[in-house]
Amino acid sequence: MAWYVIYTKPRNEKKVTERLQQIGIVVYCPLVTQIKQWSDRKKKIQVPLFNSYLFVNLDEKDREKVFQVSGVVRYLFWLGKPAIVRDEEIDVLRDSLNHVMSSVEVTNIKAGDIVNISEGPFKGKEGLVKHIKRNSIQLVLKELGVLITLTKSDLL
Repeated sequence: MAWYVIYTKPRNEKKVTERLQQIGIVVYCPLVTQIKQWSDRKKKIQVPLFNSYLFVNLDEKDREKVFQVSGVVRYLFWLGKPAIVRDEEIDVLRDSLNHVMSSVEVTNIKAGDIVNISEGPFKGKEGLVKHIKRNSIQLVLKELGVLITLTKSDLL
């Protein structure tokens, strides 16, 4: 069995995860905790690490089963074939999400700098600083080709 990446409708990751589990498919939706601010309160909520992406572990012959669930759009393809994620990469992702960031040291960083991420789910990855705001920083992760935004709550 292999881990495949599926693309879901926006904001349907948790629902699709539940539905896939109900039909017996092993699914992994990496979640991170964020603090959301409303006008009257703050609340910690679990949000997907990768918007609209889930990992499913199944045999090649069973790949069509995921389309029984509403909210699944398609598989992610790489070089004309369904993208396969190695077990080791899933394990590293799970392990890194289980560790809580204990401390952060902020140095003089500016747009265009290359930084090494030493903590959290992207530990060991290198990122290019794209934009810095008062309460957040945007990094482009070279290896994954994705843009991530770290907010002040992620850094505290």
